[in-house]
Amino acid sequence: MTKSSIFLGAAFAAALVVTLSGCASTDQSASNASRAIARVTSAYANPTPPDGGTFGAVPATAYAAMEDDGLKLPAVPTAKIDPKFLRQRVIYASDYEPGTVVVDTPHRFLYVVERGGTAMRYGIGVGKDGFSWSGEAKIGDKQHWPKWFPPNEMIDRRPDLEPYRGVGMDPGLTNPLGARALYLHQNGRDTLYRLHGSPEWWSIGKAMSSGCIRLINQDIIDLYERVPPGARVVVLQGKERMVDLNKPAKKSASAKSAAIKTKSKKS
Repeated sequence: MTKSSIFLGAAFAAALVVTLSGCASTDQSASNASRAIARVTSAYANPTPPDGGTFGAVPATAYAAMEDDGLKLPAVPTAKIDPKFLRQRVIYASDYEPGTVVVDTPHRFLYVVERGGTAMRYGIGVGKDGFSWSGEAKIGDKQHWPKWFPPNEMIDRRPDLEPYRGVGMDPGLTNPLGARALYLHQNGRDTLYRLHGSPEWWSIGKAMSSGCIRLINQDIIDLYERVPPGARVVVLQGKERMVDLNKPAKKSASAKSAAIKTKSKKS
């Protein structure tokens, strides 16, 4: 691990309290945020494996209106969303174990790795201003229609949230955490980082969340059923993509030297 990657990892950890506080829940108050920061495991050693293209897109009915736990989710206007951000199965060659969740932040994709070299891919919205967390964690908790507890710092900036101070916002169609939330833990401690739904389908593919990863509500419901508690989650921020596997790799100096020697021997 290089000094620069260690520095970047520390920087992400330091930004965690500020950027993820908007996704905080009951036991994630600002007062204990500093204690809740988990050690960031650098993911910079592993290149982000680009997928090999769509293997099977889900039908449009996957985004139709639906009733869930007594709440009526509206249909998603898929024609207004870039097709690449809609749920689809893709070719995905990687060394990750099946069941691993890989969040490719710069490309706005989340993958659930499957057997046989495929993955289910979802479009995501990411943290604004480039402040996001990277590293590895596990799914420590899963909640249906979670309650949202905005931290005091956010309420101080936004007086309109004052009614929710200490009591939280009840689950519902306008709740920022959407229909489901998956809570990421490291070493048994909450990282304050969430994968959650959002009623704002237009934010998918953009950097405008408070730091967590957001999905279309219909997608987070699907993801919730695919990913069990304890599943490994790898969040990548872009520095990991050292090479593009879709392009021919450039030969290193040592490889070129070896090729020249081999050629001279044949001559």
